[in-house]
Amino acid sequence: MARVLVIDDDATVAQVVVAYLERAGVVAEHAADGPAALAAAAENPPDAVVLDLMLPGIDGLEVCRRLRAVRADLPVLMLTARGEEEDRVRGLETGADDYVVKPFSPRELVLRVQSLLRRAGVAVGPAAGAPAGASAVRASLPPVVRLAPAHEEPGALYDGDLRLDPAAHRVLRSGAELQLTVREFELLRWFLTHPGQVHGREALMRGVWGWEYGDRSTVTVHVRRLREKVEADPSRPTRLVTVFGVGYRWDATPPVAPGGTA
Repeated sequence: MARVLVIDDDATVAQVVVAYLERAGVVAEHAADGPAALAAAAENPPDAVVLDLMLPGIDGLEVCRRLRAVRADLPVLMLTARGEEEDRVRGLETGADDYVVKPFSPRELVLRVQSLLRRAGVAVGPAAGAPAGASAVRASLPPVVRLAPAHEEPGALYDGDLRLDPAAHRVLRSGAELQLTVREFELLRWFLTHPGQVHGREALMRGVWGWEYGDRSTVTVHVRRLREKVEADPSRPTRLVTVFGVGYRWDATPPVAPGGTA
């Protein structure tokens, strides 16, 4: 069963989140502060984390950094207070994959956690009592298409020196593995399956996040983080480019042949 670590110093919030996760067939553990959360994650590594930003001992941003240092692809859902856009952006830049604004619907939170778990390759069941219209919250995976020459592995996606393997959930650049978060992986996968097409932030929210509405800065931050990992010079991107006033486009490059030449 999937294991989720809920990190929140509000006992009432934590109790509700844990109860809803357990109803959905998830093993949920609660930690009330930063040091306890890091200790719990070290003793029983979770499959995902629900993390409040405002924590005693060690704040949520630092907890996220330390968890990411141990496992870069650990799914992290951040809890933030309404209206604190700066904190949400800081959390996303630190490595959070998703966020829910307080006060929130526990059912929506469960669906968001399930989406992150599925994208990380962890099997989960449907949320108990989920609302009929909740399917809009689930992020849909883009289709896997073949962009590689015949000598390459089936199912993998390629762009120049980049290789994305959906089955292994790995991305290599010039043979070295990139440490991507769950959202960064899915964002890259989306662009590789839609080369040459311009996508606005709202369209990316629907296609990658599965959101019908939300804070567009979420997309901006994730694009910035992805550029830092796939571009030779993130300040002058040649792959993931901005089409000003419209959105973002992936400009494909020829696959690198086995001998190292394009």
